[in-house]
Amino acid sequence: MKITSTSCICPVLVCLCFVQRCYGTAQHSSIKGTRNQTKHIEGETEVHHRPKRGWVWNQFFVLEEHMGPDPQYVGKLHSNSDKGDGSVKYILTGEGAGTIFIIDDTTGDIHSTKSLDREQKTHYVLHAQAIDRRTNKPLEPESEFIIKVQDINDNAPKFTDGPYIVTVPEMSDMGTSVLQVTATDADDPTYGNSARVVYSILQGQPYFSVDPKTGVIRTALHNMDREAREHYSVVIQAKDMAGQVGGLSGSTTVNITLTDVNDNPPRFPQKHYQLYVPESAQVGSAVGKIKANDADTGSNADMTYSIINGDGVGIFSISTDKETREGILSLKKPLNYEKKKSYTLNIEGANTHLDFRFSHLGPFKDSTMLKIIVGDVDEPPLFSMPSYVMEVYENAKIGTVVGTVLAQDPDSANSLVRYFIDYNAEDDRFFNIDANTGTIKTTKVLDREETPWYNITVAASENDNPSLLSHVTVVIRVLDVNDNPPKLAREYDIVVCENSKPGQVIHTISATDKDDFANGQRFNFFLDEHLSINPNFTLKDNEDNTASILTRRRRFSRTIQDVYYLPIMISDGGIPSLSSSSTLTIRVCACERDGRVRTCRAEALLSSAGLSTGALIAILLCVVILLAIVVLFITLRRSKKEPLIISEEDVRENVVTYDDEGGGEEDTEAFDITALRNPSAAEELKHRRDIRPEVKLTPRHQTFSTLESIDVQEFIKQRLAEADLDPSVPPYDSLQTYAYEGQRSEAGSISSLDSATTQSDQDYQYLGDWGPEFKKLAELYGEIESERTT
Repeated sequence: MKITSTSCICPVLVCLCFVQRCYGTAQHSSIKGTRNQTKHIEGETEVHHRPKRGWVWNQFFVLEEHMGPDPQYVGKLHSNSDKGDGSVKYILTGEGAGTIFIIDDTTGDIHSTKSLDREQKTHYVLHAQAIDRRTNKPLEPESEFIIKVQDINDNAPKFTDGPYIVTVPEMSDMGTSVLQVTATDADDPTYGNSARVVYSILQGQPYFSVDPKTGVIRTALHNMDREAREHYSVVIQAKDMAGQVGGLSGSTTVNITLTDVNDNPPRFPQKHYQLYVPESAQVGSAVGKIKANDADTGSNADMTYSIINGDGVGIFSISTDKETREGILSLKKPLNYEKKKSYTLNIEGANTHLDFRFSHLGPFKDSTMLKIIVGDVDEPPLFSMPSYVMEVYENAKIGTVVGTVLAQDPDSANSLVRYFIDYNAEDDRFFNIDANTGTIKTTKVLDREETPWYNITVAASENDNPSLLSHVTVVIRVLDVNDNPPKLAREYDIVVCENSKPGQVIHTISATDKDDFANGQRFNFFLDEHLSINPNFTLKDNEDNTASILTRRRRFSRTIQDVYYLPIMISDGGIPSLSSSSTLTIRVCACERDGRVRTCRAEALLSSAGLSTGALIAILLCVVILLAIVVLFITLRRSKKEPLIISEEDVRENVVTYDDEGGGEEDTEAFDITALRNPSAAEELKHRRDIRPEVKLTPRHQTFSTLESIDVQEFIKQRLAEADLDPSVPPYDSLQTYAYEGQRSEAGSISSLDSATTQSDQDYQYLGDWGPEFKKLAELYGEIESERTT
């Protein structure tokens, strides 16, 4: 089978290809196949030879974007078996077969029915086969071939990232790289110049240039100044076919902005300025603004202002507003038109961020002169002092002069001034002021002890302009006069012990005085001289503003007198001296040996019984506890009755209670106690202790005589051993009672019945060391000893 194709080498040969297709003069590349057969010779065997077929790979080419009215001829298929009689049928399969590519099954001609686009698909793979039309059997094996879509220049270059926005610093050197642009062409770069792009600049000259091969944009001028022109719009063109005539082109826009550098120093628009400031301007307030212009922007235009010289350096200050880049002029000290009417300042503005590459364009600072005119203002009166402190004695007569304030008009007119006190509505008016002279006087009698200080506000105004006021604070101190007598510092509770001795200090008192003494208070304590001498107590002045109360006799008795009264006198050290009288109340109380008060009249009954307060509380507490136990015991007994007999399986220890009170001493059948009191009788009877013993009572005189001859300790040990070893007792603990008093005491009788009739020289001071139970006894013997000594 032969495959005949028509190939066009370049677009110039399109016409030749068309003629070639029309007249069938195309060159054929054939795939030949031969089939050798030998006819049967009678009597000879049929010999089969393997067919030989020669074939060559070929490609078909078809131009893209074919716009003709007829299908485009692609090529021709031909089999060696085709004799031209129409018995061979050609079949085409593969990509686009039957839709894009069709074949004449009789002639084998292939045509393209659609316009193809190489940028979408570059080639198609198809299969061709020749079959016998009658038998539908293949005459040759299936052959594969490729139809390539041949490129034409139908795509213009495109800038996929445009338009571009870039920046470049102003004053950059010529040739500084700005940006590289890239255009893409969808045509085949391996075939011809359809995809070979060349760059050129259509707009933006002479400021910028572009490299025709790489697309790099560069500056084309020296020292491009942002302040002269900031924005540039550059149009870049990309053309294929290496820029030749007939090539397709595309363009993009590059917006270039020059960024600022600090290449411009600040400049004041004027070399002289004038500013008006009234003398009433407040200290610290802003009185004016000044600004130097800078053509730069951002931080390159930042600047600071300063006062470099002038006669107003100490009066004014300047600061920089970072937002507006203005110099704010403020007042440091108050202005006075009458003293100075104008000031001169030299102000400098300098950049804060310098670029040393442009230092030759400097200096980056500028200065100007500012003249400040002080304006005259009608001012309120001015007091001679910022505040006044005055003094006046208490109890002074109404109308007493306290002091004088002075205010003057600071203006050149020197108007007259009027004074008045600025009172609040709720203030008590203790002072008034002369409206013309400013003299302050009292309107009420003052009491230092009630109010030692007064703060008043005096106002002054001009007669010609009463609305202008000035105020000053006047502090008035009230001086002390000795008009208050001294008195006791507090109410004293004085106690004297019954067993006190003569000359014993029982209390120390002090006094107080509302008056104010410059060198400290000094009080004198003494008894009233007009009264008779007190036989019980006396007073001692300690000369340190205190006094001591002392006893004058031995021992006091509450039963005779429990309260004493001592009138005393107290005088101060003022001029003239003032004094007062007071009465001290002294109670008689019982005390411990160390002087601590044990009881006074309210506890006399308990003291006589020898019980202290603590002992009484302990007894009451014990009684309460016992009552609580009894109530609890009765409640438990009523709430629960346990059976006397416990089951054999319960092996717990139990306490069995027998509510049998007995018949007293006459009931001899209840329980034989002789076994506990008489060791001899107990020795003979070893019965169970939970069963009433059947033993006759022995006479009492025999029991007592037996007990006297037996050691009780041995007796108890013997009974304990019997109780532990007796196997007949129940399995619970029993209570063994041995009511044995013991032998007689060797100390003898301690009764004091016979001691009252005899004289004894024994010292009973040791009774005080026996504890609180013997304190009353010790006091009684102490009184007897004291009376005996007296």
